[in-house]
Amino acid sequence: MPSFVQRSEIEVAPRELHDWHMRPGAFERLTPAWAGLRRVACPPSIEHGGRVRLELRFGPLRLAWHSRYEVDLGHEFRDVLERGPMKRWIHAHRFLDAPHGGALLEDAIDYELPFGALGRLVARRRVERHLERLFAHRHAVTRADLERHAARRNAAPLRVALSGSTGLVGSALASFLTTGAHTVHPLVRRAPRPGTREIGLDPATDRTDASGLAQCDAVVHLAGESIAAGRWTAAKKRRIRDSRVEGTRRLCEALAALPRPPRVLVSASAIGFYGERGDERLDEESMPGEGFLSDTCRSWEAATEPAEQAGIRVVRLRLGVVLAAGGGALARMLGAFSCGIGGRVGGGRQWMSWIALDDVVGAIHFVLFEPTLTGPVNLVAPEAARNAAFTETLARVLRRPAVLPLPAPLVRAALGEMGQDLLLASTRVEPRKLAAAGFRFAHPSLENALRFELGVPG
Repeated sequence: MPSFVQRSEIEVAPRELHDWHMRPGAFERLTPAWAGLRRVACPPSIEHGGRVRLELRFGPLRLAWHSRYEVDLGHEFRDVLERGPMKRWIHAHRFLDAPHGGALLEDAIDYELPFGALGRLVARRRVERHLERLFAHRHAVTRADLERHAARRNAAPLRVALSGSTGLVGSALASFLTTGAHTVHPLVRRAPRPGTREIGLDPATDRTDASGLAQCDAVVHLAGESIAAGRWTAAKKRRIRDSRVEGTRRLCEALAALPRPPRVLVSASAIGFYGERGDERLDEESMPGEGFLSDTCRSWEAATEPAEQAGIRVVRLRLGVVLAAGGGALARMLGAFSCGIGGRVGGGRQWMSWIALDDVVGAIHFVLFEPTLTGPVNLVAPEAARNAAFTETLARVLRRPAVLPLPAPLVRAALGEMGQDLLLASTRVEPRKLAAAGFRFAHPSLENALRFELGVPG
């Protein structure tokens, strides 16, 4: 019977490693977008006898995967397949003492492919390669997340109100925080669902659950209309601006009115603040640019002033291009580049200030606990890349050519102002304040970030 084992030593106590895996959010942290695995139903926590339903995707195929948990509390738990595409599958997660201190994480899988000898001949090597790729990623995430949580283990767990909790960054952040024993309260426009930690906050009706906000130690505000979905008509621009400016202002007024406001507000902004700047190196002291995005970002950041005046530490995160396989700019590029029909945009000399999704999550966590950080903070990797270099690197990681450029006139004709500002503008931003505060990027190089996000070994 085939088997697979992956072991890694991690510098935490075995119990810490165990507890991280048992908390809500661990499945999401350990399941990259490229794995083709979606959770359909599961218990709120890992318990002996609990049953899980997953959906496994192979191209157009959707396969059901039903398993149950067997738990040896404090030492290991197992996923045992009850119904699915494998004839047998037992996955043991073990948390052991490492020989020289710390913990040994062991993932051991005993499995049997369907269709006997034919199944082994056709699929065994493919399954092995997938498991090697997946568990290398999982162990890297586990180690990095536990290191970040361990750096703040002496601080009390936070109660964090989070807007945009279902978005690309928000969902990853919520999973990360809950595995670190923090409590996440999603901010929602609709009425909160009974029995959940949701907090109602609807800028359109001025309905605010002040009692829910008063329970929180911190607020992370990420909500806003997508700027990359379609041309910027007058109505679209109004939605983009209002969702950010009015939504932020209403939230900050609600926080300022609390008798016990949260200690910190981390509010999203964007490097669009700087506008088109050519080769100029930009940090948090740089002046704003011109145009719709710059004007919107300035008003967006100014909308946090009621919270600042109430004594709340306010951090305005100027986000760059977030690289993630599951959404955003990189996910939109993958179709063309995977088919070998990608290429530079325009002349390719414009600077792209990017950051890996996991470093966005790690930086927000860092900012929540770092009292020296206030005001604007650039959330980008240490080195921006010209568009031509970015596309060459992505093509190399995917082992595809990048020979079909997208001419600037075509971008402007198809996408108008949105294409000009998001694809053709040059913004070379540096994370000066994060670096000065001691934040360590897990993925400072572009190729490393792309390989990690796409699960492609070096």
